[in-house]
Amino acid sequence: MHQLTTVEAVHEDGSYLFTAEDPYGDPEEVILVPCKDGVAAWVNRCTHENQPFDTGQGVPMRDGEIICPRHGSLFDACDGDCDNGEAAGTTLPDIDIAERHGTIFLIDDDYEFMHEGGIDDDGGPSSTSHLQL
Repeated sequence: MHQLTTVEAVHEDGSYLFTAEDPYGDPEEVILVPCKDGVAAWVNRCTHENQPFDTGQGVPMRDGEIICPRHGSLFDACDGDCDNGEAAGTTLPDIDIAERHGTIFLIDDDYEFMHEGGIDDDGGPSSTSHLQL
């Protein structure tokens, strides 16, 4: 179990992105999004063509739905179902989380927290150059 963030922060910021190791040992981006029941966690990619929802600017959402930035398919933020567009009839892969006293925890036995942010956001410099002008 790993502490991620708070329900309040997800609702205020609109989403939260982190990277976890999947069951095969590979990094997987996960998003937390606000929904009427609190917060939901989904793998950060549309079920059609694996387009990430959060590309570093937060998850695009409207009226409780996650919007695929590529084709516009809409996914219900709480249950992950899509009923329109290219991804119609699919459901986002979910990640098990728990909320305790307003704090969100990763509890999915198949995923191990690696770091906040996307796969390439390891907290280090974006460049190895130390050149200053």
